[in-house]
Amino acid sequence: MVAGVQIHSSQAKEAQQQILTEDALKFLAALHRTFESTRQSLLVARETAQQRLDAGQQLDFPPETAHIRADPSWLCAPPGPGLEDRRVEITGPTDRKMVINALNSGAKTFMADFEDANSPTFANMLNGQVNLRDAIRRQIDFESGGKSYKLKENPAVLIVRPRGWHLDEPRVTVDNQPMSGSLFDFALYFFHNAHELVKRGSGPYFYLPKMEHYLEARLWNDVFNFSQSYIGMPHGTIRATVLIETLPAAFQMEEILFELRTHSAGLNCGRWDYIFSFIKRRRADRSAVLPDRKDVTMEVGFMDAYVRLLIQTCHKRRVAAMGGMSAQIPIKNDPKANEIAMNKVRADKLREVTNGHDGTWIAHPLINEIAMEIFNKHMLGPNQYHVRREDVKVAAADLLNTKVPGQITVEGVRSNVATSLAYSAAWLGGNGCIPLNWLMEDAATAEITRIQLWQWVKYGMRTADSGEVITAEWIDRLVDEIAPTLKSAAVTEENLDIVAKYLKGQVRKEWPSEFLTSDLMGYLAVRDGCPAQWQRSVL
Repeated sequence: MVAGVQIHSSQAKEAQQQILTEDALKFLAALHRTFESTRQSLLVARETAQQRLDAGQQLDFPPETAHIRADPSWLCAPPGPGLEDRRVEITGPTDRKMVINALNSGAKTFMADFEDANSPTFANMLNGQVNLRDAIRRQIDFESGGKSYKLKENPAVLIVRPRGWHLDEPRVTVDNQPMSGSLFDFALYFFHNAHELVKRGSGPYFYLPKMEHYLEARLWNDVFNFSQSYIGMPHGTIRATVLIETLPAAFQMEEILFELRTHSAGLNCGRWDYIFSFIKRRRADRSAVLPDRKDVTMEVGFMDAYVRLLIQTCHKRRVAAMGGMSAQIPIKNDPKANEIAMNKVRADKLREVTNGHDGTWIAHPLINEIAMEIFNKHMLGPNQYHVRREDVKVAAADLLNTKVPGQITVEGVRSNVATSLAYSAAWLGGNGCIPLNWLMEDAATAEITRIQLWQWVKYGMRTADSGEVITAEWIDRLVDEIAPTLKSAAVTEENLDIVAKYLKGQVRKEWPSEFLTSDLMGYLAVRDGCPAQWQRSVL
């Protein structure tokens, strides 16, 4: 073992032996000892920024970086090999079957997700690393239930999303501190695969989630430079696309690109988390109450402003402006309902390509054909960097515009309760990506539903159709009514009981928890055999 490094779980023994090698653990320890104090200070800075917002300060473009925004001369790095054309990207967790199906889907790239589409059990994290390592080396083929799963020629280009800066990895400690989940996921993938990826004509490519400040992007860039030096790889080999999925980050897009400019592959509209952040960061602002989740579409003012600014910003700096997720999945055995759902996908993708996006996200292989057809028709080259969108003028007020047509309805409240419970219980059961009502739901959707329920209770909102005031007691009754109907193979009674208590507690808090994944991580850690001092949970 490496001095100061401890592994606190015996789960996934075989994967541990393959992935948590002595050299890999030395690299993890080096990263932790070099960067953990900076990560912690940036997380404290988030809390300080929230206190300023609670006190009434408005978000704005940072005055100290005006010179970066005004300087037209700097550009980001050119696309890495295989990233010139990203018109359709498929996303999903890292289980073996999903990895093969996604790489074979016909999409240009596959974002293999250790974050929101993944439940971070130790087995999921380590087996996912094994699966990606095997896929890169074309050693991933297997048979299951009489069916053969084989990687085709010219699969999608692989991009990996590690967990966000806020999440710990409690099952691995360095010097008696839990590791950063971000560094754990990034480091193991990079250490085992970076040279092999370059040898095969690709590179170590990443999606970076949940950032709130350009200094968090600077930390990633420092990690990239350190890591490339550590394994003897030229600086600038890594490419990273940042998800703009928090409200503060929307005011710092150019700064985030600037910090990562030697490694940047662009920005992405992380639409569901962005809505969650819009409510959470404006938690003390009664005027920021939003209607039913279904009414907060990409066409509403604050979402449209953020999309237009992102496209303009990326193309000004010659990098990809990636569109968001269409969560619809095919509806079997109901052609009429399926046609309505697929028409929604078409409209969404048409809006993106005509706005100037360089690509889009899908959650299901069968959606690839629809997305590809629309982008092929309207984007004749590999990207649209030439679409400068110089017509766009977005002010701070546009990004903070709370005028959203729609209402809060009884069905909206009930749907939020059901989605929050079903997803959170599945997540506790080890599944981070579940189909609900013909939508592929991940942690971001569960976060929107939780934070909306909190917001509606906090401000005593009434439903437009029944006139009922949304109280914690009403949410209790709905939870008790709906929870028993959600039991399934993926959703156990034990996990439903845990998340029912959690949701009832959340709607009573003065301020909502930052992330349900942080709150519930303790349960996964306990089940993985992690000692009590390394579990962090509000419950």
